[in-house]
Amino acid sequence: MSLQPQIPAWQPARLEPVFHHNGGFHGPSGAATSPTDDVLLDAYSQTVSRVAERVAPAVVNIQVERGGTGSGFVITPDGFVVTNSHVIRGGREFSVTLADGRILRAELVGEDAETDLAILRLNAPSLPHLQFANSGELRVGQIAVAVGSPYGFQQTVTAGVVSALGRSMRAQSGRLMDDILQTDAALNPGNSGGPLVNSRGDVIGVNTAVIMPAQGICFAIGSDTAQFVAAWLIKDGRIRRAWLGFAGQNTALPTRIVRHFKLPVDRAVLVTGVEPESPAHRAGLRDGDRIVAFKGEPIGRLDDLHRRLVANEIGVTSPLTILRLGEKLELPITPGELRAVGS
Repeated sequence: MSLQPQIPAWQPARLEPVFHHNGGFHGPSGAATSPTDDVLLDAYSQTVSRVAERVAPAVVNIQVERGGTGSGFVITPDGFVVTNSHVIRGGREFSVTLADGRILRAELVGEDAETDLAILRLNAPSLPHLQFANSGELRVGQIAVAVGSPYGFQQTVTAGVVSALGRSMRAQSGRLMDDILQTDAALNPGNSGGPLVNSRGDVIGVNTAVIMPAQGICFAIGSDTAQFVAAWLIKDGRIRRAWLGFAGQNTALPTRIVRHFKLPVDRAVLVTGVEPESPAHRAGLRDGDRIVAFKGEPIGRLDDLHRRLVANEIGVTSPLTILRLGEKLELPITPGELRAVGS
């Protein structure tokens, strides 16, 4: 007598669909079935889909009167919007299209060309908004999703990975921007100002640039920088930076000079001009001086000095180390405040 396995009454039988070589899923009776998207989507696709659903309602399209278009995203429920400075540059009137189709007027709160960031304000309550992640915790290879309006196609989603961290690039003002992320998530004109987010839908960067001839080399301003700048722009409408008031250029130092003074770098900033009545002039800086340190920190390039001239240096006297006529000197210098063009 043969024994047949019994299925307990409390345990439903599990009938597995079978995939036939001629295509399609079939149940145990051979009837065709329609698998749900969840069955077909892999984990990566499901992640991107969930992120897009969460992020898209907070992403906006920005139209600049007599200008171009770009993207942005809401960061507070009362309507503050982050975008790129180059998106709104030169504009006086701005209209913003929300994900639900509403078109609202926006007011420029402030911009910072040095970091290519700007803040707009919408007069609307209870808006969907995004939060910033900590870009300092990012790892190369993690998922990166971009949402924006490339070429005016609103709510376009692209995905890839964080390709590299700690890149630097020049702002249109010429100042070096740090904390730049590289991603292969496809960006095109119109994506500028939109968010680059992680797998939780938190902002890790603000999309800002692409290398047009290249494939998959795109850049975003790190969220730590964006959050810092956004807070200042919302508070004061501008970013405060320290200023010394001299013109300079990067220069190499002779090996014998580096060895003689036991310098940690083999380059310096050569002073080529000093503005009258500037902090540099009052400190006694002269044409031909070579700056090698500020507050004891080595200076090998102008960018090194720019990084250290932050707002908390304004009005604070600190030592500027220079080489002059075979001597190493320290000049006490008190940075002033850099005024924005037109202010």
